[in-house]
Amino acid sequence: MVTDNQARRLKKMLSEGNKLGTSALKAGMDEKTARKYRATGKLPSELKKAHTWRTRIDPFEKDWEEIRVMISTEPGLEALTIFQHLQRETPGEYQDGQLRTLQRKIKRWRATEGPPKEVMFPQEHYPGRLSQSDFTHMNDMGITIGKQPFDHLLYHFIMTKSNWETVSICFSESFESLSDGFQSAIWELGGVPERHQTDSLSTAVNKEGNPEEFTKRYSALMDHYRVKPMRINVRKPNENGDVEQSHFRFKKSVDQELMLRGSRDFESRDNYEHFLRKMLRRRNSGRKVQIEIEKEILRALPNRKLDSFKVVEKSISRNSTILIDHNIYSVNSRLIGEMVKVKVFAEYLEVIYAQKLAHKIPRLRGAGKHKIQYRHIIDSLIRKPGAFENYKYKQDMFPTTRFRMVYDGLLKTRTTRKAAKEYLSILNLAAKESESLVDDAIRILLHTGSQIIDSRAVKDMFKALQEDNLPRNPEIHIQKVNPGIYNELFSNQEAAWISLN
Repeated sequence: MVTDNQARRLKKMLSEGNKLGTSALKAGMDEKTARKYRATGKLPSELKKAHTWRTRIDPFEKDWEEIRVMISTEPGLEALTIFQHLQRETPGEYQDGQLRTLQRKIKRWRATEGPPKEVMFPQEHYPGRLSQSDFTHMNDMGITIGKQPFDHLLYHFIMTKSNWETVSICFSESFESLSDGFQSAIWELGGVPERHQTDSLSTAVNKEGNPEEFTKRYSALMDHYRVKPMRINVRKPNENGDVEQSHFRFKKSVDQELMLRGSRDFESRDNYEHFLRKMLRRRNSGRKVQIEIEKEILRALPNRKLDSFKVVEKSISRNSTILIDHNIYSVNSRLIGEMVKVKVFAEYLEVIYAQKLAHKIPRLRGAGKHKIQYRHIIDSLIRKPGAFENYKYKQDMFPTTRFRMVYDGLLKTRTTRKAAKEYLSILNLAAKESESLVDDAIRILLHTGSQIIDSRAVKDMFKALQEDNLPRNPEIHIQKVNPGIYNELFSNQEAAWISLN
């Protein structure tokens, strides 16, 4: 095969006036071939025809039209799915080794005839103009507080120009969590950006078709800080790309720091928050120059923060409960039938009656849950012990496992009604006097192996503990051992061995 270099050498020899035969010989080709290249004046690579024909039969030719319709209609279909479909429809026609052929064929079709792909447009960021935020779940980090799983989210806020960031712990993607997180972030930042962008959070963005793009509460929050709200399109997380990338990098840093720490358990939530703060200071330390530029452009903060709670009015039901955000909470039975105001914060509720705080209740996470406090309804249960056995929220009537053990023991020796009456008497003592002291009384009775643990036994032990006749946490005394005993023991063993031998 003649190469381009041979053809160039031939051309050079001919241009120098050499004869065709001599030039062909020096170029390493026969005279007939040299005559062809002299006539065309082209290199071998220029004469080579493009390879446009198949060297093998296309195994998918008869089914290609069906395949083309499938990938045109559903662009997300993968070649493997289509291949498996063909194998099911025509058993024995296609072998596993032909999958790669189909993948290449579909790949070429998509690149030459398929729908246009989405183009990513790099954005120019300007100091002080845009901030972004989003929630990210942290359960995959395996963090525990006091050895108990700590299921939580982080509200993650960043400035897109400097990448300055901060986070807030929260437990749901509620408006209260969003408001708390956003306000904490900009007050920590010390100024207000021109715009703030979120994804299509239901707490901030109205559903499609609503004439108002943002919810009233979110609009009020943004208006308070004179910030222009922005949102990304539905199912387009790349449009919130800076904070999405920051999620990934931040969580990776958390994971690495936890590995270095050697433990994912923290003594308290405060310890965990301190751990996060230290991480954020380190991550933001390399952004000082850029953030100082941003701070010069940020707008001034308002005089005060906006309250991060909503107020709802509720009538207390005959069950002595209220329904807040699809969760049920109990209140004191004295409020049955009364109208109360409930301030719903991110992590707790405040029940207001007659302009006074009646209850402060931890807010439940999720929906369809309940929090019933036995102290709120114990008086009615004492009067109606028959209602206890099938009470819908009966499990909430056992403050500790010891209380449950007492009730189960009573059921073994009494009728259901009498067992309930005895147990409710004990529960009433805990409600009116001291739950911890009653729990201690039960613990001691269980520890001493008392055969009968009823209301009288618990009350007697409770009274003894009140009078300090019994220690609540008995001390265990271990007698000090004299090391000389071991020397004497070894000496006696040695003497016995000698006498035997």
